[in-house]
Amino acid sequence: MAKELIEVFGSHLFDDRSMRERLPQGVYESLREIRDEGKPWNPEVADVVADAMKNWAMELGATHYTHWFSPMTGIGSGKHDSFIDGAHEGEPVMRFSGKMLAKGESDASSFPSGGLRATFEARGYTAWDPTSPAFVLGTTLYIPTAFCSYTGEALDQKTPVLRSMQALNKQALRVLRALGDTDSVSVRPTVGAEQEYFLVDKTLFDKRLDLKVAGHTLIGAKPPKGQELEDHYYGSINERVRAFMRELDDELWLLGVPAKTEHNEAAPGQYELASVFATANIACDHNQIMMELMRKVALRHGFACLLHEKPFAGINGSGKHNNWSIVTSTGRNLLDPTDDPATCSEFLITLCAVITAVDKYADLLRLSATCPGNEERLGGNEAPPAIVSIFLGNVLTQMLHDLAEGHTLSKETLGNLRTGVKSLPLFKLDDADRNRTSPFAFTGNKFEFRMVGSSQSIGLANAVTNAIVADVFHDFADKLEGAADINAVVHEIIADTWREHSHIIFNGNNYTAEWVTEAARRGLADIPTMVDAADAFIADKNMKMFERTKVFTEIECRSRYEMTLETYAKHIHIDASTMLAMMSRSIIPASYAYLGRIAKTEYYTEQNGAACAAAKASVQNLCVTIDTAVGATEALRRALDAIDTAKMGEKARAVAFRALASNEMRALRHAADALEMQVPQSDWPIPDYCELLFDL
Repeated sequence: MAKELIEVFGSHLFDDRSMRERLPQGVYESLREIRDEGKPWNPEVADVVADAMKNWAMELGATHYTHWFSPMTGIGSGKHDSFIDGAHEGEPVMRFSGKMLAKGESDASSFPSGGLRATFEARGYTAWDPTSPAFVLGTTLYIPTAFCSYTGEALDQKTPVLRSMQALNKQALRVLRALGDTDSVSVRPTVGAEQEYFLVDKTLFDKRLDLKVAGHTLIGAKPPKGQELEDHYYGSINERVRAFMRELDDELWLLGVPAKTEHNEAAPGQYELASVFATANIACDHNQIMMELMRKVALRHGFACLLHEKPFAGINGSGKHNNWSIVTSTGRNLLDPTDDPATCSEFLITLCAVITAVDKYADLLRLSATCPGNEERLGGNEAPPAIVSIFLGNVLTQMLHDLAEGHTLSKETLGNLRTGVKSLPLFKLDDADRNRTSPFAFTGNKFEFRMVGSSQSIGLANAVTNAIVADVFHDFADKLEGAADINAVVHEIIADTWREHSHIIFNGNNYTAEWVTEAARRGLADIPTMVDAADAFIADKNMKMFERTKVFTEIECRSRYEMTLETYAKHIHIDASTMLAMMSRSIIPASYAYLGRIAKTEYYTEQNGAACAAAKASVQNLCVTIDTAVGATEALRRALDAIDTAKMGEKARAVAFRALASNEMRALRHAADALEMQVPQSDWPIPDYCELLFDL
C-alpha cells in the first residue's frame, strides 16, 4: 500500500519530477530558477514546456485545457478549450503552444470587479503561474493562472498573493543580509490550511431551499441534542463518511495535495481536513482544489458538502485555520525559536516584525477574514471574537519583556510532562499550551490565524499577512543595514516592539466578556461586522502600505472596498428572498393545513359533548404563532422592498441590509422556529435539524 501511494501521489501533477523527466536540462533549470529563486519569466521556454505538458496530459486522458484561476468570488473558474486545432486527412491536429500556455483571455466583465471593469470592458487576461504546478483532473489539463484586467489590475485571489510573496522575499532578505546571512537566495512564506466542513444527506439537502440557494439554514429549531455532550470530536467516523474521506484522499493525492489529518469536529456532522505546508501560492491552490473536490466527491457518496461558516444556528460553525511561517531557501524556519530563542537574532527580529505588523494592521487582518457567513461565527465561543490579538504563551512573553527591559532572563523551565504513571514516557513540554481561543496564535514555529471562514479563499489572508510583515521588515532593515553595532540595534527593535506593541499580546481566554472589556481598555479595535471591516481597505495608512509593498494599488483597494460591501448586500438579499419563499410557499401553508385539521378535530369533539380545554388551547396557541409568523413574513417583505426601491450608495445599502438581518430576518426566524415546535414532524414540510445533523 505504501509503495502504491508513493507511485500514485502527484501522478496527475506536472511537478518537479515530471519536468525533470520531460524537459531539456536548460529549460528545466530555467523553470526551477523562476520557482525557487524568484527570477523573471523567460518566454523562450514556453513552447518547449507547452509541448511537454500537452503530451504528458494526453497520456493521462486529457482532451482539453483550462486556465484555472480564482476570481474575487472565491470560486475556481476557467474556460475549457480542446487540444484539437483542426484536422488533416481525417485525423485531428493536436496543438498546444507556448502562447496558449502562458496567456489566456476571459470575459473580465463577467466577474465582480468593484467598478474596475464596466460591462462593455470585457477583455481580461490569465497568465500562467509557473511556480504552481499544472494538473490533470478528469479529462482537463488545469493550468494555475493569475487573472487581471486589460489595464493590469488584479481581478483574482492569486495575483495579490504573488505580489506579497515578492515583497516579503525582498525585505526579509535585506534583514537576513544585515544579520550576516549570505547563503539564502530567497525567503518564502509557507502555509498549511485546516478546512472544516459539514456533510448532510443529499436527499435531505434537496428538500431545503435555504441549503440549496444560500448554503445555510435560515430557519430551524434547536434539536434536543446538539454538541452538549462533546461526544463527536475525535469520535468514531461512520463507514459512509469514512468511504467519502478515503475517496477524497485518493483524489487529492493524485493531484499532489498532501491531505494529512482528517477527523470529526466539535458538532454533529462536522469534519476537518488539514494539508501539509506548501509555499503560500501553492497552498492557496491546494485549498481551492480541496474545496472543489469535497463538493464533487461528497455527491458520489450521497452527501452534500456544506462549506458555509454557520450552516446551523446554535451549532458550532466552521472555520479555516491558516498556519503561516517563513522559510529560507536553505531550509531555516525564521519562526523556529531554536534551543535558545533569546540569542537567536533571526527569530527575535521575525517575531517582533509579526507582533508589530499585527498591531499596526489589525484592521486589515480582520478584513481578510470577513465574509457574510463569518459574521455569524466570530465571537460565538466557537471562534475568536472580532478583536485581533496575539497569543505567545507565558514563556516567550516573559522572554521578550526581560530582553526589552534589560532584565536578567528568567531561568524558568516547563520541564517534562508528568502523568503520575511510571510506564508512560516523559517528554519535554512545549513552551506554551495551545490557545484555541486566540485569533493569531504562536504554535511552536508558526502563527495560526484562526479567524478565516471555511468558505473563503485563503488568498486575501495570506496576501495581507505577507504584505504587513514585509512592510515592517522594510523598516527593520533600514535600521539594521550599516549599523555599527548590530546587537544594539536588535535590542532597540525588541525594546521598541515591547513598548509600542505589547498590548496586542494576550495569553488568556478570548471567549470571555472580560476580554472584550480589557481589549477596549488596551485600545484594540472590536470590528463586529463585514460592513465595519470593509473600511480597512480604504484607510489611508493601509492604502499607503499596500502601495509601498506593491500588493494593491489605490484603485484596487477602492474597488475591493466596493465589492466587499456589494457582496455583503447581495448575500443578505438572497437570504431574505429565500426566507420569504420558504415561508410563503412551504412553512405557512403547511402550518395552516395542520391548523385546519386540529381545529376540525377540536370542533367535532366539542359538538359531540367532549370538549377538551387542552385541544382548544392548542388551536388558539397555534393561531397566535401563525399570525406572528405571517406578520413577520410581511414585515420582512416590506423592508426588503423598501431597500430595493431606495436610491442609496453601496455603504448605505450594506448598512440597510445589516439592519434587515438583525431585525426583520431575526424576528422571522424566531417566529418560524416557534412554529416548528408546534407542528408535528410528519406535517413539517422540510427536514429538521435532527435529520440533517444525525441522519448520515
